[in-house]
Amino acid sequence: MNLYDIAGQFSVMGNCLEVKPFGNGHINDTYAVTCASEDGVRRYILQMLNSRVFPHPTALMNNFAAVTGYLRPVIKAEGGNPDRECLHLIPTLDGAVYYVDKRGEVWRMTQLIENTDAYLIAESSAMFEDAGRAFGLFIKRLQGFDAASLIEVIPDFHNTVKRYQNLEKAIAEDKMGRAAGVKDMIDFARARKGITGIIVDALDKGEIPLRVTHNDTKLNNVLIDNATKKAICVIDLDTVMPGSLLYDFGDAIRVGCSTAAEDEKDLSKVHFSQENFLAFTRGFMRGLGDSITQKERELLPMGAILMTFECGMRFLTDYLEGDVYFKTAYPEHNLVRCRTQFKLVEELEANLTFMKDTVERVYSDLKKGL
Repeated sequence: MNLYDIAGQFSVMGNCLEVKPFGNGHINDTYAVTCASEDGVRRYILQMLNSRVFPHPTALMNNFAAVTGYLRPVIKAEGGNPDRECLHLIPTLDGAVYYVDKRGEVWRMTQLIENTDAYLIAESSAMFEDAGRAFGLFIKRLQGFDAASLIEVIPDFHNTVKRYQNLEKAIAEDKMGRAAGVKDMIDFARARKGITGIIVDALDKGEIPLRVTHNDTKLNNVLIDNATKKAICVIDLDTVMPGSLLYDFGDAIRVGCSTAAEDEKDLSKVHFSQENFLAFTRGFMRGLGDSITQKERELLPMGAILMTFECGMRFLTDYLEGDVYFKTAYPEHNLVRCRTQFKLVEELEANLTFMKDTVERVYSDLKKGL
C-alpha cells in the first residue's frame, strides 16, 4: 500500500510532499497529508476506515457526506466559517466522497483544521462547558435534517433493552465459565432491568423526537482552538446516526464527570463530579437553545445513568463472552471496567436529585438570558 498513491486519488491542492501518521485514534488509520502549490502549503487528513468496527463503510460515508453537506450552509447562514467549524470531504479525482482501494478498503480525506487540538481531559470546567455547547449546537443545527434517512452503521448501538438482552444471553451461555465469579455484577444489572427501556420507549411512543446524534461525545471529539481555547468543530462523525440527544448528553457525563479512569481498579476513587456536571449541562443546553423539549429536559439525568449502565453491561457481556469486542490489557480488564461503570451508576443514582435540580436551574437561567 503506497500512501502517496492513495492521497493522489483525492483532489488536493498542489503536490503531495509528505504523508505521516497523525493523532491518537484507536479505530481508523489516520494520516496527515502535506501538499504544496503556488498558493502555499495545505494539510489534509487521510483515513482508512476500520472495516472490522464498521462493516458497512460505504453506508457510513453516505451518512458522513449527507450530514456535513447539510451543516456547512447552516453554519454559513449563521455567519460562521464552515471550513473551520465543520469537516469537509475532499472529493476523489472522480468526484466521489470516498476512495476504494484494490483490497476493498475505504479511504476518505478531509481538511486539516489548523491551530486546533483535541484534549483527552479538560484543562478546566470552562473547557468542558464549551465542549458541551459544541455538542448541543451540533444537534441543534441538524434539527431540520431527516434523522430517519440516516443508516444505522451500528444497529441498536444505544438500545439499552437489547444491550440487557445480550447480557442475559451471555450469562446463560457462560462460554468462559466466568458467570459464577461475577454474581454481584450480574445481580446489579438485573436489579436495574426495569429502567433499560426508558429512552427506547420514549422514542417509540414519540414522547421525545428522533434526532441526528453523534453517539461518541468524548471531549477529544471536539477540536479546541489553540488561541481562544474555545470548541470550534465536532469531529469523528463515524457513529452519527438517528437517536436521542439523551444518548449524547449521557455518554458525555459518563466520561467527563467521573473522577477516575474508565479502568480504575480502586473503586474508592470513582466519584461523580458535580462541578463538571453543572459545566457540561450549562454548555449543552446553551448549545441546544430552545430546541430541547420539556420531556428531553426531564430525562437528561436518566440519560446519564442509562448510558453509564449500558456501558457497564457491555463490558460485562464482553467479559463473559471471552473479551471478543473490547481490547484488553489483562484477563480481568473488562471486569474492572464493568465494576468502575457500575460504581459510577451508584454515584449518579445518589446524585439524581442534584442532577434534576441542576438541569432545571440551568434551564431557568438560560430562559432569563443569564
